[in-house]
Amino acid sequence: MDIQLLSAVFIGIALLLFLILRLKIQAFLALLIVCIAVGMMAGMPAGEILETMKDGMGSTLGFVATVVGLGTLFGGILEQSGGAQRLASYMLKKTGEKNAPWAMMITGFAVAIPVFFDVAFIILVPITYALSKRTGKSLLLYALPLLAGLAITHAFIPPTPGPIAVADILGADLGWVIVFGFLAGIPAAIISGPVFSRFISKKIFVEPKVFEEKEDYDEKMAPSPGLIISIIFIPILLIVINTILGSPFFADANIPESVLYIVELLGHPFTALIIANLIAWYFLGVRRGMQKEYLLKVATKSFQAAGIIILLTGAGGAFKQILINTGAGEMIAAGLNDTFFNPLLFGFIVAALVRILQGSSTVAMITAAGITAPVLTDGMYSMSQTSLIVIAIAAGASVLSHVNDSGFWLVGQYLGLTEKQTFKTWTMMTTIIAFVGLGMSLLMWYVV
Repeated sequence: MDIQLLSAVFIGIALLLFLILRLKIQAFLALLIVCIAVGMMAGMPAGEILETMKDGMGSTLGFVATVVGLGTLFGGILEQSGGAQRLASYMLKKTGEKNAPWAMMITGFAVAIPVFFDVAFIILVPITYALSKRTGKSLLLYALPLLAGLAITHAFIPPTPGPIAVADILGADLGWVIVFGFLAGIPAAIISGPVFSRFISKKIFVEPKVFEEKEDYDEKMAPSPGLIISIIFIPILLIVINTILGSPFFADANIPESVLYIVELLGHPFTALIIANLIAWYFLGVRRGMQKEYLLKVATKSFQAAGIIILLTGAGGAFKQILINTGAGEMIAAGLNDTFFNPLLFGFIVAALVRILQGSSTVAMITAAGITAPVLTDGMYSMSQTSLIVIAIAAGASVLSHVNDSGFWLVGQYLGLTEKQTFKTWTMMTTIIAFVGLGMSLLMWYVV
């Protein structure tokens, strides 16, 4: 094993954490600096370092920028239409107050597919306040299931940016990631949401503070729940159908070429999200009287949140390419292949360490993907196994949210929790999500 290469990788990771944690340098800039540093320490020529970074950025962003852009546009229209709040209200009416924690979990799970975590939380948290006031029970009984649903979908299920970025860096199939994301995410949501909230709400009573609902929301004017659910699941369904029909299970099915052509075209994430956007644009906007100028402003505003994620993902792709071109990735892969250490566990541990040390789950996912990707380049792992590694990395990046994570403070402030209470509730919930997600990934690794 080349000591120089190994040292370059470890020093690079340490430098990345130092730049982000100690010097508070933005993660995008820090990743690019580390790319140059690792390339220099590995002995790459100057021109090759910069060319490798360019290639890594370009190959990653060609896919990710398009999907993240389409996904945020879709979420922006859904948010402004009032569809998220309408869906939550519908779920509560169907389940009743007794099963309200389950309704909040399902709502969070569905809404976070097109809408960013923090936006969805701010939109839906007033409902948990209303439930707590109505029943006299701890706010945690309703808020934690909502948070569990939001956090799991945000981390595990495309077209949210994190799993899309990791899937692209690792070369995983997005359809399999969606399938495994649901299979791992549902048990994680149940245990960390309704089950954990029922336990912790008996120990910590949190009274809801005064909270003003969104002034311009009118439930009578909001789109129907059936329409919202249909639009949300259109792109997911198209992508999954394309994946399943293109899998070895249907290799001998004699499906007509014309059908496969249409399915492949419509089931690609680009096309699926374009279709979902057009349907949302018409049914949630134009048909309900929104002016085209207003819809254009909504679209432009929604892109602002996507910018940093796209740039971070590109920098992660550059880091991955540096590791591959220096030969460090091949060396790590050889070292892992000589042991019984599962690459799924490797991805989880790397993501968890970065998450705990610097806070951002997105940075943790992208960094872990960049480090893990070279391990998979020898083709030893099937597409389903690669997709499960995506879920394991997402699980690792969810663990132990604490004071260096903006989500820790967002949740604490909105729910009126002390730091100690936030640790006992939110931090514990994210840790449960991580380990249930890891457990389900390992189970499927040996079953599939």
